[in-house]
Amino acid sequence: MDYKLLVLDVDGTLLNEEGVISKRTLAALRKAQQMGVVIALASGRPLHGLLPIVQHLDLDKYGGYILAYNGAQILNAKTDKIILSQSIEKEVFPFIEKEANKHNMAIFTYNESQVLTNDASNPYIIKEARINNMEVQEFKPLSLAIDFNPHKCIMVNDDLSEIMKLEEEFKMRLDGVMNVFRTEPYFLEIVPELIDKSNALGVLLETLHISAKEAIVIGNGVADYSMIQMAGLGVAMGNATDSVKRCADVVTESNNEDGIALIVEEYILSQVSVADINLELLNERGKHALMGNLGIQYTYAADGRIEATMPVDERTRQPFGILHGGATLALAETIAGLGSMVIVEPDEIVVGMQVSGNHISSAHEGDTVRAVATIIHRGRSSHIWNIDVFTSTDKLVSSIRVMNSILKKR
Repeated sequence: MDYKLLVLDVDGTLLNEEGVISKRTLAALRKAQQMGVVIALASGRPLHGLLPIVQHLDLDKYGGYILAYNGAQILNAKTDKIILSQSIEKEVFPFIEKEANKHNMAIFTYNESQVLTNDASNPYIIKEARINNMEVQEFKPLSLAIDFNPHKCIMVNDDLSEIMKLEEEFKMRLDGVMNVFRTEPYFLEIVPELIDKSNALGVLLETLHISAKEAIVIGNGVADYSMIQMAGLGVAMGNATDSVKRCADVVTESNNEDGIALIVEEYILSQVSVADINLELLNERGKHALMGNLGIQYTYAADGRIEATMPVDERTRQPFGILHGGATLALAETIAGLGSMVIVEPDEIVVGMQVSGNHISSAHEGDTVRAVATIIHRGRSSHIWNIDVFTSTDKLVSSIRVMNSILKKR
C-alpha cells in the first residue's frame, strides 16, 4: 500500500519516557517526509506545547500538520493556516467549574503560553505546564479569568471512581453541546461537540484529498483508538492500553523501543523504490536546505544513477565569475547522498565520509552545470560514487569521488 499520511500521537507514542524523540525515529520520520509522506501530530497538547516538536521534525519546512487540543484545532505547520478551530463558549465555564467544585476536582485550561487553573499546587497540573513549557496562573474562581473561548478544559482528580461518575453525568447533561472523555485516569476533558481525534483526522483527509486507506495512525491512549480504527493501517504502541491494542491492525514495540521507527521502516521506507521518487517534490522540499541555497535541482533518479543541475551565478561562482570548486563538491555530495539514501535498507542511515575532486576545466557565470553520479562500489558498510560535472555544452568540468558510510540505526 502506498501510504501518503502518517498521523502520530505524541506523549507515550512519539516521545519516549524521557520526553524526547529517539535518533532512529527522528531519522525515519525525516526520510519519510523526504519521500513525500505528510506527517501530522495528533495530540491533546495545546499548540504552544507542540511547536518545539514541530520544528524538531521539520514539519514547518516539509508541510506537516498539527491536530492540537485532541482535534479542536488543525494547523498547517508550514503556512500557519488554521484549517479547523472549535472552542467552548466562555459562558458555559461557570457551570463547568461549579460541577468540578462539587466533585472536589481541580480544573484548568490554556491561554496562549499559560495554564490557567484554580489550583496551581496540583501536581498533575504542574506536570502538564512543564511538559508544554507554559506558566501556571491561579484564579479563584477560575471562570472570572476566562474572557475567551477555550479550545478545551480539563478536570483533575486522583479518584477514578469520581472521575467516571462525573463523566457519566456530563455525558447526559452536555449531550449535543460538548464532548466529554477521559484521556488519563486522572484527567476528564471537555471539548466542543463532535471534537475528537478521528473527526479531526477526517477533516484533514478531506483537506489533503487523501483516503483513510492511505493513512497510517499510531497511538497508545484511549483518545487514539477511534482514529486508529479509522486508518488504513492502525497501529498501537507496545505500551498502549489493552483496549487500544485490541482495536489496532498492528501492535509495534513501545515508545522506548523505537516502535514508530519500526513501522515507518517496514510500511513506508521499505516500499519506496527509485521509480517512486518524486523529483519535483524533492526539489520543492530541498529549498530550505543547502541544495536550495545553491539552486541544485534533481533531474533524474535510477538505481545507481542520479543526475542534477546547478546554475553558475552569484551563489556558486568565485568573485571573478567562474564556478567555485566548493560549490561543485557540494553538488557532488548532494546527489551521491540521495543515491545512497534510496538504495540502503530501511534500518540504515547514510553518512558522508570522504570527498575528493579533480577540477579539469572551468564553467562561467550564466552557464548551468549538469552532474551525473554513478555508483562504482556498493558494499555493506560503504558506497563509492563517481560524479562527473559537465557544462551545458558537455565539457567536463570536474570528476569527483564521494564515499558514504552505511550505518545501522540505533
